[in-house]
Amino acid sequence: MAIVAITRTMAATALGFALLPCAMNSAAQGQKIFLDYDEAALDAAYDQRNWADNIKEVYGRLEVANQRVTVELGEPQRESYGTSKIETLDWYRNDNADAPIHIHFHGGAWGWGEARQNAFMAAPSLRAGAHVVIPNYVKVIDSNGDLMPQAEQLRAAVAWVYENAERMGADPECILLSGHSSGAHMAAVVLTTDWSQFSLPDDVVKQALLISGMYDLLPVSLSSRNEYVAFTEENVMALSPQRHIDRINAELVVAVGGRESPEFQRQSQSFVDALRDNGKEVRFVEAEALNHFEIVEDLGDATGQIGAIAIEKLELKPVEGDCQFFE
Repeated sequence: MAIVAITRTMAATALGFALLPCAMNSAAQGQKIFLDYDEAALDAAYDQRNWADNIKEVYGRLEVANQRVTVELGEPQRESYGTSKIETLDWYRNDNADAPIHIHFHGGAWGWGEARQNAFMAAPSLRAGAHVVIPNYVKVIDSNGDLMPQAEQLRAAVAWVYENAERMGADPECILLSGHSSGAHMAAVVLTTDWSQFSLPDDVVKQALLISGMYDLLPVSLSSRNEYVAFTEENVMALSPQRHIDRINAELVVAVGGRESPEFQRQSQSFVDALRDNGKEVRFVEAEALNHFEIVEDLGDATGQIGAIAIEKLELKPVEGDCQFFE
């Protein structure tokens, strides 16, 4: 079936977002297209570069940290979880028998990034006693703008980890799934999986740490991200975790930076409210001093607010005097 991208007006109309009569011309300056956002403001709200003037410095630190982690911990074991070339994962193995597993989905607006660029986040969990797994997956820019293949690959990656955990010396009953930005969105999507399609129990993932994610794709589909993502009525509904709260079984931590876009903060708070309204176990964490890029950097620091939460959810303790990879 051909994928038909929807325009801002088409998306709002088809997905039940009420437009004022004058709003049918989506190019009208100052016109509200979502909440109090006009087109330009919504575009800015979903571009975190507008809210982080130190992005180049953060990326520079992460690049150095990745190099140091590789020197300190060695290269990960590369495994294939599917048949296509991209369906691989980096597995940082721990020598402890039956150690827990920390799976992390990297961010990158669904279209950029790869596992090796996220080695920095492996160190705290690995040194504390866990295995760390970082999957690669198809970029939306390589799948005609369709998000579904990415979601299906990540479901398959988690299933593969669960099924192969014992062979790798890990405990399949102790999986923490984390994700950042678009990776947090996809991690939340994976939490809504019907695991019976893999002949697995419904609680494959016991714990989740979702960092600076998007959990309702409707406003995202109205932003300039629809220039490279082929949002449709079907995939917005299917891939909006907030619309499938009843399927979530894991205990969650939802984190967001206090210096992120107010729209990203609203996404996190709205998701938490929906989870609580449905009786789900969730902790909300606002890292007040951090922006969208600093907060994932913090995941790679055992003494950081976010890094410490990951180790806590793995039921481990940080290594005293843990090696720090950031200057």
